[in-house]
Amino acid sequence: MVGVNGSHPGPVLVDFAVAEAVLLGVPLVVTHVWPGRYTGAFRGRGAVPSPADAQRLLALSAERARMIAPGLAVSTELLDGGAGDVLSRATENASLLVVGHREEAHPRSAWGSTTAYLAHHTACPLMIYRGSVPADGPVVVSASARLDGDTTLAYAFARARQTGASLVVVHMWMRPGAEDGIPPVVTAGGYAEERAAAERTLTSALAPLVVRFSDVALERLVVHDRDMANTLERALRRGRLMVAGTGRSGAFAEILCGAADSRIGRRSTCPTVLIPSGLPARAGAGRTAADGVRREIR
Repeated sequence: MVGVNGSHPGPVLVDFAVAEAVLLGVPLVVTHVWPGRYTGAFRGRGAVPSPADAQRLLALSAERARMIAPGLAVSTELLDGGAGDVLSRATENASLLVVGHREEAHPRSAWGSTTAYLAHHTACPLMIYRGSVPADGPVVVSASARLDGDTTLAYAFARARQTGASLVVVHMWMRPGAEDGIPPVVTAGGYAEERAAAERTLTSALAPLVVRFSDVALERLVVHDRDMANTLERALRRGRLMVAGTGRSGAFAEILCGAADSRIGRRSTCPTVLIPSGLPARAGAGRTAADGVRREIR
């Protein structure tokens, strides 16, 4: 499923979604949320397009998709209501939701209010197109090394296998008390011991997946919490895809939202996939390639 809103990057976003649908082997649904009845705080000040305008946008987007991939089944769906809410509910039956990333500078979330909402509420993986799709580079996954992070890791392994890419697993470790803002007590050899413990935790979390995906080239990277933001910016610039879980609090998604290419001061970086909590429970059995990826995730 891809969400279009008539903005300038829309055609490129459709092209990107077509490639994803072909890769997964699933039909493509082009969706648009008509803003006519929306009265929330972020309502635009310009003229509201008519339902006919919305239908024309969907028709043009679908026709573009069919021209790019003639064998792909393409349909459209016009939704009505708050964009974040109706799109999140529509993802109950989707394999993937593709949305765009805000281009211009804005005082609110760099992702845009709708995308920021979806980052915490979708029932399927959310892929955010960030203006760049590198043809090479590794798949990068941020690993919490918790039991509830297995879904994110498995998705990243499956994606690396699909695309023939290597996989870089980044695991952040924190000094005791860092989450609460307590200055850590430095003891002789303590840093090395903590880092070694983090590496053992990551190795344990990866062990079953390394066996299952033995054909995927793997690189492990353990970084300190203070180095995480810079590491993410480099990964978004050099990788072909960033995969991460939304996490318990959603704080990590916010870090990804604000990440930019520091060399040029803009956010044109590789696509990001956010994996919602509880994905295996929502993934149904089926015959498509996307369902095959779900079974791998299980």
